[in-house]
Amino acid sequence: MSRIGKLPIAIPQGVTVSQEDHYVTVKGPKGELKQYIDPRIEVSVEDGEITLTRHSDERQERSLHGLYRQLIHNMVTGVHEEFTQTLELIGVGYRAANQGQILELSLGFTHAIYLVLPDEIKIETQMVRNQTPKIILKSCDKQLLGQVCAKIRSFRKPEPYKGKGVRFLGEEVRRKSGKTAGK
Repeated sequence: MSRIGKLPIAIPQGVTVSQEDHYVTVKGPKGELKQYIDPRIEVSVEDGEITLTRHSDERQERSLHGLYRQLIHNMVTGVHEEFTQTLELIGVGYRAANQGQILELSLGFTHAIYLVLPDEIKIETQMVRNQTPKIILKSCDKQLLGQVCAKIRSFRKPEPYKGKGVRFLGEEVRRKSGKTAGK
């Protein structure tokens, strides 16, 4: 049995889980999410817990067992308490501002970058004097949040010499010494 797949998922107060055909729908105070579940994995909702079982011990079914259990767990956690991700802009003149769902980034290019975010994501930008600009993203969908953060980070990844770029809060960047190290 998969160590992760066999763990039951507790359903918190205010969250409802329903299963129809091969889809699991999770509704809560922060939103509603829907996920397709492979027919080889059975989902049962009983006594405030969700359990997943598989039919056989094939390699593919074992991997799907743990995968779908974790996806459903992320859905339940997301609709109960949102996922939050913070990005910081490190570099002289790097700025971030938002107007509704449009994020404007100034990352040292000749032009500003505009990114339209999905409606499921809430955005907040912080520009405080003597601190690095921060972008705070919140969503109940962990996959979508990760994709949007990766997209924003891809505009200017942290470079290894000065460490400038867009990085996650608390992320360590391995630094190189450059050409003057040998002298």
